[in-house]
Amino acid sequence: MAETTVRLPEARYEFGGDEFVFVELDREMSLQANFKAMAITGALRDRELEGVVDICPSNASYLVRLDPGKLHPTELVEELRRLEHSAGELDGTRVVSTRVVDVPVLFDDPWTRETLLRFRDNHQDPNVTDLEYAARINGFSAVEELIEAIGSAPFIVTMLGFVPGLPFCYQMVPRERQIEVPKYVRPRTDTPERAFGYGGAFAVVYPVRGAGGYQLFGIAPAPVFDGTQSLPDFHDRIAFPRPSDILRYRPIDRAEYDHVRSEVEAGTFRYRIREVEFSPTAFLEDPDSVNRDLLEELYR
Repeated sequence: MAETTVRLPEARYEFGGDEFVFVELDREMSLQANFKAMAITGALRDRELEGVVDICPSNASYLVRLDPGKLHPTELVEELRRLEHSAGELDGTRVVSTRVVDVPVLFDDPWTRETLLRFRDNHQDPNVTDLEYAARINGFSAVEELIEAIGSAPFIVTMLGFVPGLPFCYQMVPRERQIEVPKYVRPRTDTPERAFGYGGAFAVVYPVRGAGGYQLFGIAPAPVFDGTQSLPDFHDRIAFPRPSDILRYRPIDRAEYDHVRSEVEAGTFRYRIREVEFSPTAFLEDPDSVNRDLLEELYR
């Protein structure tokens, strides 16, 4: 079923004490639900309402923190309901100012392979690698076909979370073409920094070394988190990804991986970025055409 046929229910509003309002737009993830969350939270941010402390968009929901001494929670909900039926209604005139970014990834690398082999007892199929398992359950005849599918269409950053700077990314293809994999049966106690993982229908790049349960497919040579803010792309913030960013995970070889790592270590690496105006409605109507235009703009 194409994304254009998705019909969202009325949003569900809940209070978290006096300081939080949680809004669920849909119980399941869809690009349309995420586009709506982005549109509403963007419009709320533009309103600059006194009393709104923080706005956190998620995959198919969002959370708003407020100062109840300056803004009553019920007044905020009234405003959010208005935005649900104004800013949240997608039409052909609505566009999102965002970035399309090239993110190189070395698939089947030695570091994540060594890690996943140490944790085979935690996995659904201890006899194969994560890439082999994912290729099989998604109907690909070879790992190379899976990698090609991942690189063939960009992903949109639907939210940041788990640890600072980790981008949850949903591939911008119709549902019948979504790649989906379960998380490990039991989480790993170790995951390399910058590991490229996949869980459910979401791709991630782990910002730092630590625990994790997503299937390990590869590793990115460039960071998504820089606590020292020494790289040019991190001068304004310690986390590079932003909600609504459009990332193309581009498969690379070991030579390019080593080259990018040398640039990172020298402090000269820059992501390839293009500022774009993205139309959710145009995308929902013809995703392949919009994706093609986005990638042409990125690599022009």
